[in-house]
Amino acid sequence: MATIMLDAGHGGRDGGAAFNGRLEKDDTLNLTLAVGNILENRGIDVLYTRTTDVYQTPNEKANIANQSDASYFISIHRNSSEVPNTYSGVQTLVYAEEGIPELFAQNINRELERVGFADLGISVRPNLAVLRGTKMPAALLEVGFINTEQDNRLFDLKFPEIAAAIADGILDTIQGANIEASNADEYTVEVGAFMHPENAKRLAANMQEDGFDSFTNIVDGLYHVCHGVFQNLQDAQREQKRLFQLGYEARVLVFIR
Repeated sequence: MATIMLDAGHGGRDGGAAFNGRLEKDDTLNLTLAVGNILENRGIDVLYTRTTDVYQTPNEKANIANQSDASYFISIHRNSSEVPNTYSGVQTLVYAEEGIPELFAQNINRELERVGFADLGISVRPNLAVLRGTKMPAALLEVGFINTEQDNRLFDLKFPEIAAAIADGILDTIQGANIEASNADEYTVEVGAFMHPENAKRLAANMQEDGFDSFTNIVDGLYHVCHGVFQNLQDAQREQKRLFQLGYEARVLVFIR
């Protein structure tokens, strides 16, 4: 399974943005450790640029990643504006809006929007050292504005959901990258996985009411509700997008018979 390097932005004497005694470096470390814990519990190998309040330059953070065996790099930050309570939402920064970094941005922004943040989109920032200097696909998350009270309330009240949303976005991207590299013969679109068959049946019935064929595939003791078996990855991705637009938690998987 993939190894990901998580970077808690700022640290030590670099507190990052601040608002009413709140420091970006503290929010980023708490959130990074929470995201890492979720990923580790789901089988992802996780490395960290820092796990304590230490100072590192952006170049040092990039070098830590480059000297590791990490396949991906995610840096977690909070945004800020000149005037408090002016802007609200999440944004993901990338070196170039293409490839896996673009997928990280799309997937993580989408998941954080579901938690309650406004999606401010993707910003291309080739001059940032942690994006320019890392050898692996990288993205930098701006998880709400630290000087916007609305974003801070959401950050605090839904902290576990925010950590889970970022982890889900990362997992969807890694899985998508693995699928593209797998040269699999068949693909399917999963819309849910359950421990209890009754829950799977309900979701399958909802899909059929919306005009989608569905079936349940039992893998590793879980009931996976799926739509279609596709010989072509692009066809599966088109169906995934169509289902997602209708509100389904859809993702492309290699089909296992």
